[in-house]
Amino acid sequence: MEGDRQKTRYEQPALWDEAKGEALRESHQGTEPPAAPRTTESPAETRFLMEVVVGRDNMEKALKRVMANRGSPGADGMRVHELPGHLDRDWDEIKEQLLSGTYHPSPVRRVEIPKPNGGKRPLGIPTAQDRLIQQAIAQVLNPIFETGFSDASYGFRPGRSAHQATARAQGYIEEGYAWVVDMDIEKFFDNVNHDALMARVARKVADKRVLKTIRAFLNSGVMEGGLVSPTDIGTPQGGPLSPLLSNIYLDDLDRELEKRGHRFVRYADDCNIYVKSERAGLRVMESLSRFLEKKLKLKVSAEKSAVTRPFRVSFLGFSFTSGKNPKRRISPKAIDRLKKRVRELTRRTRGISLEQMVAELNRYLRGWRGYFGFCQTPSVLRDLDSWIRRRLRSFIWKQMKRGRRRFAELTAQGVSKDLAAQTAGSPHGPWRLSRSPALHYAFKTAYFNALGLVSLEHG
Repeated sequence: MEGDRQKTRYEQPALWDEAKGEALRESHQGTEPPAAPRTTESPAETRFLMEVVVGRDNMEKALKRVMANRGSPGADGMRVHELPGHLDRDWDEIKEQLLSGTYHPSPVRRVEIPKPNGGKRPLGIPTAQDRLIQQAIAQVLNPIFETGFSDASYGFRPGRSAHQATARAQGYIEEGYAWVVDMDIEKFFDNVNHDALMARVARKVADKRVLKTIRAFLNSGVMEGGLVSPTDIGTPQGGPLSPLLSNIYLDDLDRELEKRGHRFVRYADDCNIYVKSERAGLRVMESLSRFLEKKLKLKVSAEKSAVTRPFRVSFLGFSFTSGKNPKRRISPKAIDRLKKRVRELTRRTRGISLEQMVAELNRYLRGWRGYFGFCQTPSVLRDLDSWIRRRLRSFIWKQMKRGRRRFAELTAQGVSKDLAAQTAGSPHGPWRLSRSPALHYAFKTAYFNALGLVSLEHG
């Protein structure tokens, strides 16, 4: 049997050439793709997928992606820039293990990152080698499963984005579905049932070596504090395979929602269903909770889930205004997170120059606006711009320290001597004076524009 596998058309040379060039990136631009048919074809054509996984082109593409993503080292301490040299030495052995179905991943390294709500989110960081293998498998499996996924599923899929998901939700509200079942699955990634997940992967994958390798990744264990703990359930967030596996697992939920004719939007484990009345929403919440518990061994969080009006909840960082023509607005929590970060970057006690502060701010603001600029409430962005400039005026005033220097700087910026003297001698603190006429005149919007400060309203 092994000899037959070596002769398939998928077999590639065992040579390893260090990949060069930029990583391929999934596009999140453009229009929403048309709905694909929900296929249920036989997996017979996938009996030799591992040969495709270890194929030279696929592995080179995977290496480019892993190196471009960088990331922290796993349990073995190897960094991604060490991968090419490691593969030059050991690829033949790694490839043979994959082709024979005997590959054993290392335990993932457990880390915790802050969540927006103040809690901690556990991440499992695979070794650089395991990230490479996961990425190679994901690249092969993605097109196999992609055509069967729901048109209402947007998370971690090529050509789809959180913006498209938000716009679709907005469309349902405009159609009169003015109640939302905001369903939160309790610790989804920690509670995925391995047997149920593998059964769903096996619906379209016949190559037992691929199935065995995925199962090995699920059972590889977690290293924390130097100790390795087994993993009997769950799929750690942090590996290249996790997003695809989460979509495969929750596809049954999508199918059930479609079968019932519901209007819904799902982004990973964040699922909102739009209905026309509170009574209908409560009925949907109850029946779907039973479905998830019985079919997928998952539990809906009673504390974090609700049947409510869309303008009262946050979906992917956005909310909606009330009324017949809802507009996308930035959720209050997202604004609070922005302000918290800006306060950290503009602390008046920081011993850096104004130019350095603006440069650090810009790196954060560009990314923030790239996402939240999708809102339809520009007045909010305008107010945030004004607030950020006030923070910077306060910093400038604090840096001047003494009255003489403050007076000199204000008059140099064109402020009258009387107003400059009055302001420089004021007993009030920097934050209150940042709203004063003198500081507004001396440090106008044009002043900060000249420094290159990013505008949230204008980009």
